[in-house]
Amino acid sequence: MSVLKFDKDLLGNLEYSLRREMLSTDRSGGYMSTTIVCCNTRKYHGLMVCPIDGMDDKNYVLLSSLDETVIQHDQSFNLAIHRFPGIYEPRGHKYITDFNYTPTPTVTYRVGGVLLKKEMLWIHSRTQLLIRYTLLEARSETRLRLRPFLAFRDAHTVTSANMFANGHTYPIASGVKCRLYDHFPWLMMQTDKPSEFVPAPDWYYSFEYPEEAERGYPFREDLMTTGFFEAEIKKGESIIFSCSFEEVDPASIAGMFETELSKRSNKIDFLSCLRHSARQFVIRRGDRAEVIAGYPWFGRWGRDTFIALPGITLSQGRIEDCTDVLDTMTREMKDGLFPNMGTAYNSVDAPLWFFWTLQQLEKHVGTGPVREKYYGKMKDILDAYKRGIGEYIRVHENGLVWASNPTHAMTWMDAVVDGRPVTGRDGYQVEINALWYNAICYTLRLAEEFGDREFTDRWSAEPERVRKSFLDTFWYQGEGYLADYVDARGQNVFIRPNQIIACSLEFVMLDDARVLSVIQTIKQHLLTPKGLRTLSPRNPLYQGRYGGDQPTRDRQYHQGTVWPWLLEHYAAANFRLYGKAFLHEAEDLLRGFEEDISSYGIGSISEIYDGDPPHAQRGAPSQAWSVGAVLRINEMVESYGGSIE
Repeated sequence: MSVLKFDKDLLGNLEYSLRREMLSTDRSGGYMSTTIVCCNTRKYHGLMVCPIDGMDDKNYVLLSSLDETVIQHDQSFNLAIHRFPGIYEPRGHKYITDFNYTPTPTVTYRVGGVLLKKEMLWIHSRTQLLIRYTLLEARSETRLRLRPFLAFRDAHTVTSANMFANGHTYPIASGVKCRLYDHFPWLMMQTDKPSEFVPAPDWYYSFEYPEEAERGYPFREDLMTTGFFEAEIKKGESIIFSCSFEEVDPASIAGMFETELSKRSNKIDFLSCLRHSARQFVIRRGDRAEVIAGYPWFGRWGRDTFIALPGITLSQGRIEDCTDVLDTMTREMKDGLFPNMGTAYNSVDAPLWFFWTLQQLEKHVGTGPVREKYYGKMKDILDAYKRGIGEYIRVHENGLVWASNPTHAMTWMDAVVDGRPVTGRDGYQVEINALWYNAICYTLRLAEEFGDREFTDRWSAEPERVRKSFLDTFWYQGEGYLADYVDARGQNVFIRPNQIIACSLEFVMLDDARVLSVIQTIKQHLLTPKGLRTLSPRNPLYQGRYGGDQPTRDRQYHQGTVWPWLLEHYAAANFRLYGKAFLHEAEDLLRGFEEDISSYGIGSISEIYDGDPPHAQRGAPSQAWSVGAVLRINEMVESYGGSIE
């Protein structure tokens, strides 16, 4: 299998290197993210980006970047690179000779007779960044200067020079502490060996983030530097820079680096990269375990959590991670709903994906633990839907779920522009009712197995009622596929991928002939090597390219854009129908992502792709349900004796 490879001859080519973004997390919500040449191209990039206890649930960019300068014979060579209006300055990328992602992101620079290696390492379970500089070669006396650039702002914003920022630093052991604004914690910057810190507070103006310019957001900001560290470094010697909320003993930093580095997995092939990426999405803060939907700008989303969770945890046997996340989510359940984005209880499908997640968990732990911990919640959800939730979710006499909200999109196709959903799917949605049927049948199976007569008496007639209504309501007889949704005006027969979910679940309402017909429709109109399109290219509303400002992108988001997470359900439906005969096609689907892990989000799978070839990677460079889907497909492949090794 392919190893993460980067063309050394192209590292100095900004068209090549600025497209490739690396990520390292502390598993507590904080991260380091930038391009492989350490030039920030997004407002979300930074060396220390993290939540702060006692403030809110947002991420904050504290340490934006760290400029390194090599000094020999009174000559200075700045190894950094920044984008300013019309120019990149300095142009340190021309000194880069190598980049490696494993075991930790590492950049090697050559300046004349100097060869310097930089290794960047986040400490797990605490907010601390370590960067180790090792002088591999030098022909004369060498000094290393490190200049931090600070932002101290919400990751979703940019900052400007102002009179309120405090540029003063205060000495601590082998370093300084500072905070630009009083409501932030102190930032401790230290080196493991003696160095001189020269205070020189100043603003640097108009750093530019080209990715934000392309996305239609404010893209310029000013950053504060409080001064710089400088130290002599000898051939074969290392100097480690530490940035943390806590002052540490400088003598412990080197051992801390080695201990932490030894814990890192080797990302040597496609699957090991994805397994590492999967672990980065599960974060723990106090008694909470959550799934980050995508890096670098998403937080927790309830729907994404349940869809991604089996792939990013159970596929590696990480059962505790899975159950801890489920326990966090169930503690926050209200009236049958889970929080989706933040504290918004506006997702009609998140509770129904909860049942699907439990079905995957049961395969690993058995029925008993699932029933013991979650059976009560399952019944609560079904009862809440049956009696109606708020004014927007109802179960009608025909047994089908009706969801309608004029200002919010309640399914996963949730883009809203100018206060109105782009793909307003009010009414009966195909995947919602497929999930609803699956949830009822699964809960009935548990009830029957454990003798819950009260529940079976109330619900045993529902599956047949739902199945009959579903087929009468959704089946588009003339073309042989399922309507996407049905409202008072009748069927919406746009060819969308949501119907594949009605073919992939444990309990399905379609016979094999209808499943085959749906799969053939999906294959003809929506299937790409990267996932399923969200709309047939034959539809006049189809958008084959994703880009532009936010309203433009939101209008394209579910109108043809390709989503990898849907591919898991396409594969599951095919394995269900064809069994081992689908194995080679599934292996080819997996191989279609091999090159992607080194060309956008390093070691990961992006959120979306263009609908049109060559299906460029778009959106968040690292997305939980994309990674989870590919790992789940690999599980299916291995279960049939296949392999992409």
